[in-house]
Amino acid sequence: MKPLRFISEQVQAIHDERRGPEKRLGCPDGFVWRGEEYRIAELMREWHDYERRGKMEHNMRPSHAAAAASRGSWGVGRDYYLVRTADGRLFELYYDRAPKGRKERTGSWILFREMAE
Repeated sequence: MKPLRFISEQVQAIHDERRGPEKRLGCPDGFVWRGEEYRIAELMREWHDYERRGKMEHNMRPSHAAAAASRGSWGVGRDYYLVRTADGRLFELYYDRAPKGRKERTGSWILFREMAE
């Protein structure tokens, strides 16, 4: 697979049913991008990046940092998904676990890029 186009825009994820805590939502069932709804037909690949960067990199004991790198900690990291939509298009999207602000402590979904086989 190779990238077809770079998008990097926030989207609204659709979860047909709640699957767990906010930090582990899993792959959505669909998403809304530029006013159009896309249903996910197939999860092709999933991976996670829980590396701490910037100021966050040095604010833990090494033993705790090692555990957090494998399972994540609140507000740190991204969950990536390569999906095929119902219309056959391939997209990479991710959930950025960083909170949006003090009052809105959830992360955001980003449509990263469209892929070609």
